[in-house]
Amino acid sequence: MRVSRQGLVVWYKHKKNLRQIRRYGHLIYASRRLKFALIYVNRDEIEEIEKKLNKLPFVKKTERSYRPFLSTNFENVKMDEAKLYDYK
Repeated sequence: MRVSRQGLVVWYKHKKNLRQIRRYGHLIYASRRLKFALIYVNRDEIEEIEKKLNKLPFVKKTERSYRPFLSTNFENVKMDEAKLYDYK
Protein backbone atom coordinates (compact mmCIF):
# COMPACT_ATOMS: atom_id res chain seq x y z
CA MET A 1 0.00 0.00 0.00
CA ARG A 2 1.31 3.39 -0.96
CA VAL A 3 1.24 6.15 1.67
CA SER A 4 0.52 9.70 0.53
CA ARG A 5 3.36 12.06 1.35
CA GLN A 6 3.89 15.80 1.28
CA GLY A 7 6.98 17.99 1.09
CA LEU A 8 7.99 20.25 3.95
CA VAL A 9 10.54 23.06 3.60
CA VAL A 10 12.48 23.71 6.80
CA TRP A 11 14.52 26.91 7.15
CA TYR A 12 17.34 26.42 9.65
CA LYS A 13 20.09 28.55 11.22
CA HIS A 14 23.17 26.30 11.08
CA LYS A 15 24.11 23.49 8.70
CA LYS A 16 25.28 21.29 11.58
CA ASN A 17 21.62 20.77 12.53
CA LEU A 18 20.79 18.83 9.34
CA ARG A 19 21.33 15.54 11.16
CA GLN A 20 18.55 16.40 13.61
CA ILE A 21 16.18 17.54 10.84
CA ARG A 22 16.78 14.23 9.04
CA ARG A 23 15.15 12.35 11.94
CA TYR A 24 11.72 13.85 11.22
CA GLY A 25 11.34 12.72 7.61
CA HIS A 26 13.05 11.65 4.41
CA LEU A 27 15.62 14.34 3.53
CA ILE A 28 15.56 15.04 -0.21
CA TYR A 29 17.62 18.22 -0.58
CA ALA A 30 19.52 20.61 1.67
CA SER A 31 20.88 23.96 0.55
CA ARG A 32 23.79 24.90 2.74
CA ARG A 33 24.11 28.40 1.30
CA LEU A 34 20.44 29.37 1.54
CA LYS A 35 19.97 27.25 4.71
CA PHE A 36 16.83 25.30 3.92
CA ALA A 37 16.04 21.61 3.70
CA LEU A 38 13.31 19.75 1.83
CA ILE A 39 11.94 16.71 3.62
CA TYR A 40 9.04 14.41 2.79
CA VAL A 41 6.69 13.24 5.55
CA ASN A 42 3.42 11.31 5.67
CA ARG A 43 0.41 13.56 5.09
CA ASP A 44 -1.46 12.29 8.14
CA GLU A 45 1.50 13.17 10.42
CA ILE A 46 2.45 16.52 8.87
CA GLU A 47 0.78 18.76 11.47
CA GLU A 48 2.46 17.20 14.49
CA ILE A 49 5.87 17.03 12.76
CA GLU A 50 5.55 20.67 11.77
CA LYS A 51 4.79 21.63 15.39
CA LYS A 52 7.78 19.63 16.63
CA LEU A 53 10.09 21.23 14.09
CA ASN A 54 8.92 24.75 14.91
CA LYS A 55 9.69 24.16 18.59
CA LEU A 56 13.34 23.42 17.84
CA PRO A 57 15.64 26.39 18.58
CA PHE A 58 17.58 26.20 15.30
CA VAL A 59 14.50 26.20 13.01
CA LYS A 60 13.42 29.60 11.69
CA LYS A 61 10.19 28.52 9.96
CA THR A 62 8.54 25.69 8.04
CA GLU A 63 6.48 25.78 4.86
CA ARG A 64 4.28 23.10 3.32
CA SER A 65 4.52 22.11 -0.32
CA TYR A 66 1.41 22.76 -2.43
CA ARG A 67 2.24 20.07 -5.00
CA PRO A 68 -0.35 17.48 -3.84
CA PHE A 69 -3.11 20.06 -4.35
CA LEU A 70 -2.10 21.20 -7.85
CA SER A 71 -3.43 19.60 -10.99
CA THR A 72 -0.69 17.92 -13.02
CA ASN A 73 -2.84 17.01 -16.01
CA PHE A 74 -1.72 19.17 -18.92
CA GLU A 75 -3.58 19.58 -22.18
CA ASN A 76 -1.97 19.36 -25.58
CA VAL A 77 -1.91 22.70 -27.30
CA LYS A 78 -2.26 22.80 -31.08
CA MET A 79 0.59 24.56 -32.81
CA ASP A 80 0.06 27.59 -35.01
CA GLU A 81 -0.14 26.80 -38.69
CA ALA A 82 2.72 29.19 -39.47
CA LYS A 83 5.02 27.36 -37.04
CA LEU A 84 3.85 24.01 -38.37
CA TYR A 85 5.16 24.89 -41.85
CA ASP A 86 8.49 26.02 -40.38
CA TYR A 87 9.07 22.58 -38.88
CA LYS A 88 8.40 20.83 -42.20
